[in-house]
Amino acid sequence: MSELSLIQVNAALASYTDPYLETDLVAAHCVRDIRIDGRRVSVDIHLDYPSDFLKSGVAQMLQVALENIDGCDSASVNVTWSVAESKSQNSVEAVENVKNIVAVASGKGGVGKSTTAVNLAIALAKDGAKVGLLDADIYGPSQGIMLGVKEGTRPDTLDGKWFVPIEAHGLKTMSMAYLVTESTPMVWRGPMVSGALMQILTQTQWGELDYLIIDMPPGTGDIQLTLSQKFPVSGSVVVTTPQEIALADAKKGIEMFNKVNIPVLGIIENMSMHICSNCGHAEHIFGEDGADRLAEQYNTTVLGSLPLSKYIREQSDIGTPAVAADDSSEVAMMYRHAARRMAVELAKRAAAGVMIPGIDVSED
Repeated sequence: MSELSLIQVNAALASYTDPYLETDLVAAHCVRDIRIDGRRVSVDIHLDYPSDFLKSGVAQMLQVALENIDGCDSASVNVTWSVAESKSQNSVEAVENVKNIVAVASGKGGVGKSTTAVNLAIALAKDGAKVGLLDADIYGPSQGIMLGVKEGTRPDTLDGKWFVPIEAHGLKTMSMAYLVTESTPMVWRGPMVSGALMQILTQTQWGELDYLIIDMPPGTGDIQLTLSQKFPVSGSVVVTTPQEIALADAKKGIEMFNKVNIPVLGIIENMSMHICSNCGHAEHIFGEDGADRLAEQYNTTVLGSLPLSKYIREQSDIGTPAVAADDSSEVAMMYRHAARRMAVELAKRAAAGVMIPGIDVSED
């Protein structure tokens, strides 16, 4: 293998910039092996985020780039991927076989948090990841409806102490909605709610998961504190709208996660604009650039912006979320882009050896 040939191969590989890593694959240390045999080149690429949907396209682009090198008759590119487990130095035990726990939260209700959580989870599953979805909104569980789980469906049990998660749209799911009737109000005090959360999280037989997405209740109350104190949460996603009132509450959510040392992986802005179905005119009816300003203030990123869309609402209401209904639609691709950006943020932290610190809650 001549030095010049290796330089040429690396230069060809560096010509492709990964849209989620935001750098080329050589700089991102994704090139695992290069084999040069005369005028033939073989390359192994490994990505650190779910890439089933992308890997064949990436391989083809790199193959073309390599075969454009003078002296290269043929090239083969093998792209693989895996999800790293987030490290934790918490004294609490991790949920067995779950690599990453991600909390999807909002400072207030009505901003589309549950819709975001279910579509992010399905998007990750569409890219090949093993994903679970926990509906932690004990008072108002809605994931059963959004997933199209028939009312009255109850999880099976193992040995009288483990819940078997209900599978829907490629997800392993658990919700208080599966344990009570739709008309049953949860008139519980805080300790009972926290106990219920711990039970359905720890007594569900999740199996091996790359990600457990937790649809949090709105606000910054008992459930949020219990989750942060008792479980090694890998990161959080804060959902908001551009409206100033929603942004003010989103700030409280970010401050809460900062206070309990849970990294905010990014912000998702719902209802960012309305697009007229007749003329196509786009209007920012709830404000503009709110999530961008918030992300800049708290040194995080905007993972995605979703429009005010009748389609998103209708698909959730009929139990087939947008990404499940048509994973190549414009709206679905917005969720899929956001999910990959979130996965990359987690992967960067794992690669850098970032530990999830212990909880230190003070009164200030």
